[in-house]
Amino acid sequence: MTERPSALALDRRGFIRLAGTTAAGWIALGATSDRMRVVASLTALPLDDELTRRSMIDGPSSRLGGLIVGLRQRGWVEGVNFRFELRSTFGGADKLATAVRELMELKPDVIVTGSTIDTAAVLAATKTIPIVFATTNDPVGNGFVESLAHPGGNVTGFTNSTAEMGGKWLQLIREAVPDLARVGVLFNPATTPRGGRFFLESIEQEAATAGVSVVPAPVNAPTEIDETIGRFSEPPKAAMVALVDSFLVVNRKAVVTAAASHRVPTIYPFHYFMDVGGLMSYGPTLEVRSADYVDLILRGTKAGDLPVQSPRKYDLLINRTVARALDLTIPFTLLARADEIRE
Repeated sequence: MTERPSALALDRRGFIRLAGTTAAGWIALGATSDRMRVVASLTALPLDDELTRRSMIDGPSSRLGGLIVGLRQRGWVEGVNFRFELRSTFGGADKLATAVRELMELKPDVIVTGSTIDTAAVLAATKTIPIVFATTNDPVGNGFVESLAHPGGNVTGFTNSTAEMGGKWLQLIREAVPDLARVGVLFNPATTPRGGRFFLESIEQEAATAGVSVVPAPVNAPTEIDETIGRFSEPPKAAMVALVDSFLVVNRKAVVTAAASHRVPTIYPFHYFMDVGGLMSYGPTLEVRSADYVDLILRGTKAGDLPVQSPRKYDLLINRTVARALDLTIPFTLLARADEIRE
């Protein structure tokens, strides 16, 4: 279910021109660096989370594995010409300041952030150290960059979803649950873009057209997840949309378990939720692309000169085993558009 490539995405020829050398030259530059570079990263995920594993064995399937593999392909070998430093907020606002302070003390050459909140915190702490956000929403509206094409300053990176994605998620879950009367929108107001409104507006517009009622379902702590999802298990027929939200990613197992337990069909924004048993997901995968920008910055390119890139492709994943457990018959027209069908 591929959509339009980003107008801001760099084509191969333009990317090589921007790097200013050949692939062989890139490797040589990295291999002959006379000092150990420091690549730091800030995440809300626990350090033992599957998505934070960074070994070559894990490879591109994990967030940091993809970054490490991508840098190696570009001539940067961990422990040889660069050192990787990871700090976690463990999803807690109270630990964010400590994690950012520790990163600043490392004096890194570049910092990779994993969410909008992380980016805002690091940008508030430094206007000189280059920052690459691996995923974020509305970087212009959040004041991170002057424009997508010309970020300026010390930050650039990759967006993961546009505001219109909310309506798209609702369209897809309605195809899977045609007798849907209401939709719950799951999010943590403290960790989702604009407190949920970034996506809610397009969901409400689509719902008005479809005659479906929208019920915001905010959660503020992991202990609230099960009860909140459970409210949508009773008539009238309901399904849920989980928004782009670092809190939900951190607690994805609890979210998916609650949705299964209460038999509430739910669509998610990332494949991470599918990996722990989710019904459907629709969204981009961007982790490996951040290695491109980290590489260029380590070689001297200014972060503000690198355009913010939008997703090149959105993937639709459907788990038919989960659908059957929910007594859902996924229509062929929807299955035919899926990029991956899991059993």
